[in-house]
Amino acid sequence: MNTAVKEVDYEQPLTDASGSVCATKHAWARVPEEPSRAERAALKDKIRRLLKEKNAVMVSHYYVHPDLQDLAEATGGLVSDSLEMARFGRDHSAQTLVVSGVRFMGETAKILSPEKRVLMPDLEATCSLDLGCPAEEFSAFCDAHPERTVVVYANTSAAVKARSDWLVTSSCALDIVRALKNKGHKILWAPDRHLGGYIQRETGADMLMWNGSCIVHNEFKAIELQSLMQQHPGAKVLVHPESPAEVVALADAVGSTSAILKAAHDMDAREFIVATDNGMMHKLRTLNPGKLFLEAPTSGNSATCKSCAHCPWMAMNSLADVVRVLETGTNEVQVDPAIIPRARLPIDRMLAFTSALKGGHDAGSLVPNIGAA
Repeated sequence: MNTAVKEVDYEQPLTDASGSVCATKHAWARVPEEPSRAERAALKDKIRRLLKEKNAVMVSHYYVHPDLQDLAEATGGLVSDSLEMARFGRDHSAQTLVVSGVRFMGETAKILSPEKRVLMPDLEATCSLDLGCPAEEFSAFCDAHPERTVVVYANTSAAVKARSDWLVTSSCALDIVRALKNKGHKILWAPDRHLGGYIQRETGADMLMWNGSCIVHNEFKAIELQSLMQQHPGAKVLVHPESPAEVVALADAVGSTSAILKAAHDMDAREFIVATDNGMMHKLRTLNPGKLFLEAPTSGNSATCKSCAHCPWMAMNSLADVVRVLETGTNEVQVDPAIIPRARLPIDRMLAFTSALKGGHDAGSLVPNIGAA
């Protein structure tokens, strides 16, 4: 089994002119101040009015501010993961989508709805996985391994998606990679090495991996998690598979954001330790009143705590910026029309696969005998 790793500098991909400011510092510097209660109410009222006037709908990720999650649902929009956000936007009658999340989410929405206007509160809100997988370098990596089927995670740019054969999310990656393996495919995987490692361990697939990681999930610490587990011996541990292997090994349930929500609801426990972005805590607590949710540690021995369990780019989204983009039409997401059809192909393959799987059909029959793009 090939476990080679392509080395890239994914942790601090952006610097200022002096080379001294990393991307997370830049992002945290852009996080807006909390509005007062009166300001918050006024902003929400204005957004409700503007959404109706502009024939727009809000879609928000689980990791953004609770106000943006609640307002999306209260106005007929959606709170979900990146692909459900894009699929919802595609199927909704609104001609303007307001995507509260990070840049690749807006791009994915635009790929699935090229005829619609896609706005984001802050176009500089990005993702360490996206930043750590530049399209030109990734394309060269693919060219060096033409015998492999290219599978990329949703947390990538439109250009990287356009270079892939399959797109996956954390909720369907195991099923798709397992189906590819069963058809004899060797995988070139990008960008998250932890998620790739988890899939490789679970499926036994031959995977050549890009060396990226999520700035949030990479920071969870097994030794500190074990200490917290000792303090809460009855707690169940819920872990997103973008976390390091030693953290995943301690989990009672491993899965995507939707899988974590389901596990928290279904498990017979009153306490949970959660290893994913702490933006999830709002939805977990809202849907499970009476249960206690604790953040898995990102601090402790040898910790750098670049994120402290929250994505700084997700934190850049604000109510005030939603008002601004609805009023002005600024921050529109643009994707090169020339690459949209190619970028949509792996997305459509994934959607067809997951639809067949959900319907109880043989999704494996949808896996074509293809190599790299």
